[in-house]
Amino acid sequence: MAQTTTLSSRELNQDVSRAKRAAELGPVVITDRGRPAHVLLTFEAYQRLTGQGRNIADALAMPGVEEIEFDAPRADIDSRPADLS
Repeated sequence: MAQTTTLSSRELNQDVSRAKRAAELGPVVITDRGRPAHVLLTFEAYQRLTGQGRNIADALAMPGVEEIEFDAPRADIDSRPADLS
């Protein structure tokens, strides 16, 4: 089960890295004046929650995608002349 972390807005502003690390373990509830105001999730958790899949155009537009190494195997496609009779 995911671990929920609670941070005040002040704590979030002072240590965003801590909030991001905590979001890897589960939702981070951010409070304003002691009351829950926002929730920080990883993008993957957000997609699971909303049922949204990422399409290829969105994936290719994401920052850092140019750093991913990918060697696609060559596709061997047999072709035949079209019968236009």
